[in-house]
Amino acid sequence: MIRCLLTFAIALSSMATAVSAAPQHYDVVIYGGTSAAIAAAVQAKKMGKTVVVVSPDKHLGGLSSGGLGWTDSGDKNAIGGLSLEFYQRVKKHYDQPDAWRQQKPEQYSRYRTDANSMWVFEPHVAEKVFEELVDEYKIPVVRDQWLDRKNGVKKVDGKVVSISTLDGNTYSGKIFLDTTYEGDLMAAAGVSYHVGREANDVYNETINGVQVARTHKHQFEYPTDPYVDKGDRNSGLLPRISSEKPGPDGSGDDKIQAYCFRMCLTTATDNQVKFPKPEGYDPHQYALLARYLKGGWKGVFNKFDPAPNFKTDTNNHGAFSTDNIGMNYDYPEASYERRKEIIQEHETYQKGWLYFIANDPSIPKDIQDRMNKWGLAKDEFVDNGNWPHQIYVREARRMIGPVVMCEPMLKAQVPTPKSIGMGSYNMDSHNVQRFVNEQGHVRNEGDIQISPGGPYPISYDSVTPKKEECTNLLVPVCVSSSHIAYGSIRMEPVFMILGQSAATAACMAIDQDIAVQDVEYAELSERLLKDGQVLEMERKRFAPKQVIDPKKLDGIVVDDTQAQMSGAWPVSSSVSGYVGTGYVHDENKAQGKKSISFRVSKLEAGKYDVRVAYSNNPNRASNVPVSVTTQGKEVYSGTIDQKKAPSIDKVFVSLGKFELSGETVVTLTNEGVDGYVVADAVVFLPAQ
Repeated sequence: MIRCLLTFAIALSSMATAVSAAPQHYDVVIYGGTSAAIAAAVQAKKMGKTVVVVSPDKHLGGLSSGGLGWTDSGDKNAIGGLSLEFYQRVKKHYDQPDAWRQQKPEQYSRYRTDANSMWVFEPHVAEKVFEELVDEYKIPVVRDQWLDRKNGVKKVDGKVVSISTLDGNTYSGKIFLDTTYEGDLMAAAGVSYHVGREANDVYNETINGVQVARTHKHQFEYPTDPYVDKGDRNSGLLPRISSEKPGPDGSGDDKIQAYCFRMCLTTATDNQVKFPKPEGYDPHQYALLARYLKGGWKGVFNKFDPAPNFKTDTNNHGAFSTDNIGMNYDYPEASYERRKEIIQEHETYQKGWLYFIANDPSIPKDIQDRMNKWGLAKDEFVDNGNWPHQIYVREARRMIGPVVMCEPMLKAQVPTPKSIGMGSYNMDSHNVQRFVNEQGHVRNEGDIQISPGGPYPISYDSVTPKKEECTNLLVPVCVSSSHIAYGSIRMEPVFMILGQSAATAACMAIDQDIAVQDVEYAELSERLLKDGQVLEMERKRFAPKQVIDPKKLDGIVVDDTQAQMSGAWPVSSSVSGYVGTGYVHDENKAQGKKSISFRVSKLEAGKYDVRVAYSNNPNRASNVPVSVTTQGKEVYSGTIDQKKAPSIDKVFVSLGKFELSGETVVTLTNEGVDGYVVADAVVFLPAQ
């Protein structure tokens, strides 16, 4: 939801003077002011129904108008209906010469991905489009109306009859839609939901739950000391590092991925506000960042994605950035007052991050000079100090409906029934927690970015509650989904798609006087296709991988999940034939600066056949350096040609047989390589 602090103050103060008003009745009542809300309202009006948008938000459009102008979409051919129309209307705006105030349109033409739509835009342009839709379709919108979450949802015989807001207004209807990022109406209506990460075994997934081994992107790229006094564990941890352990890989928890604000920055000096020093600014909060930058990290500006008129959509990037890791766990279920505190803390943190880099003497001069070329955009978020009015709620509650969208569905390993739209973005979770590993280095955990393999359908049964819980509610934002599947679904184009489809089903349920769960899918899909929705696309099913269970291998097995890495080594499972859940690779970047070591601390003395696992591919390096040391003495040094298939079971190559004992390490590096370096597992097999 939109979260201007003034709005919160008004909403909370109204509780003391709430006076019940006569119910206002509509066919469709939509709670929330997000992009999904506007798409749903337009569709309801197009189908001849009365509709109201009851918005706690002052501004319409949620993240689409709140700073997320760099559209995360995947395959744009999967976007249809009113969602596509939104981006077409954005294009029409930028077709006008007066839309280009600081920049010439030809300087930005490469971001117009096709002739009819524009996918990158300024926040105020998105809001303008949403307001035009509301005016054009004469949609009543009541703003600054906060659901009374304790007593504001009236249900009779499994149906929501009305909702009431904190100021005493009541809205009754035939069908209700919860289009908030938090799922407040859904929860107040008694519908089942989940908060946090499920364990992998709940929905037969591989990348849900805790992900220590797989978190290599937005990770500390070299060992970074977490202690106040370097190397002194008794001196305490630097701020924003948890003293708790993250838990076993694949296990569930109640933690959620980090939030941030998608900032609109600019280098145009005539439209720039220099970064303010926030109230409560504490430079010590960024001591870890200073230490990391001093160590040589240069990725501060990697997600200053360009938007028109010399602006940006600035997102998180790297190990210590705008994501406020670990500071939002209680947000989904929190009171309005507590959410206000969380949002304020995030704002202080992120403004402080900018101010620290721009002003603190510990920052390297080249980075500081570059940061000072930027500022907040003077013509954006003008009623909120040029700061986004919407925090990026990447994930909050997720409904548990008749169908739970999950990783096997997104990968087409199991069928998805009743498609009402398509998603296609990566299964993307930002980091969840920051901790200290056994080696005494700070690490992040939770970042996953893995492609589903192409566009995938989203089930109608994932936007309806279970029939026994509620028969006239639809939830197109907090959809029924696992954590990792929601990481792909949670994109603004998809929310607009699902908002339109949910409203279509709502209107059909009203016409036939039936529960939303009883809408005939054949009729629904026919209408959706007529209205331009994309319900299916040709794609390849993820073929079952040749996966080797490390527990079934002879000898002593060290998987990549147990290896020690220097530099970023993202996880992949694209090429079949690997040990465990996948393998890692060096991104074909930073040659000579990355290594991975497979270590056995106390190897029983004897002769061992040392085998290295990798998946071959033409893009691999033909000269991967590898060494074997035992008790600090090198017993082997050579290279592996990873373009060629491994000779043992098409998975392993033998480095030879060696007398080994005690601490023994096999190390691969990317020094002087001519392609990608992959690392999967090492086996020490006792030799006869």
